[in-house]
Amino acid sequence: MDESPSLAESFDDPRITPQFCRRLSAPAGDLVLVGVVHDHPASIARVERVLDAVEPATLALELPAVALPLYRVYARKRDADDATSPRFGGEMSAAIRAAPEADHVGIDAPNLSFLRRLVTRLVADRASPATARRVIASVGGATREALACRVAATLTHATSMTVVPGDRVEYDCDPEDSPERQAAHERSHVAGVQALLGSVDTDGSALAYRDDTREHCMVERLEAVRSDPGDVVAVVGVDHIDRLEAELST
Repeated sequence: MDESPSLAESFDDPRITPQFCRRLSAPAGDLVLVGVVHDHPASIARVERVLDAVEPATLALELPAVALPLYRVYARKRDADDATSPRFGGEMSAAIRAAPEADHVGIDAPNLSFLRRLVTRLVADRASPATARRVIASVGGATREALACRVAATLTHATSMTVVPGDRVEYDCDPEDSPERQAAHERSHVAGVQALLGSVDTDGSALAYRDDTREHCMVERLEAVRSDPGDVVAVVGVDHIDRLEAELST
């Protein structure tokens, strides 16, 4: 399958560049990968602008399926000033609000496919007991977070409270800043994180096992959803976008 011309070329916006946006063509429809930095103003704006232009049949989000109801609630809630972007949920709830008619699917772990593949790999690699324990602990933490989202969705929907599990990431950058300032700040942040990760050897670590399996499951889920007619937009962490593009382009 060939990649169509860069999606970024159709936008006059410094926040929408090939680093963060990729488009892959297929007979059933285009797959647009939108890379994001969690809660960053540039990422939220990028998601909203791309979805306004693409209007996908399916919106795939880097969220566990069990967490989707909470982000749908965030997307529906309106502040007194009726702000365009949701107050909670960052780029994920912004994506849902921007594409309310799309079929929303969660493509991230934890789920049964992820757990089966992870256990199979640990056994095949004969991972040490210490590594296996760290992997299980990491997955257990992610599972608790996903279930907390489901409980928070129930409480938020049934009461006047807005329950927000976890902390919102704060940046030295605001939605009111210019697109150029937002884009520059986001690029600097991504470069700093990548430099830090590049200095740490994670090969064979619990983190490598977990994240490699997560990405494999995301690829499988995206392959399944894009077999249906219509365009698909996938909103994922920018650190996943290169591997997803490479594997979904073959």
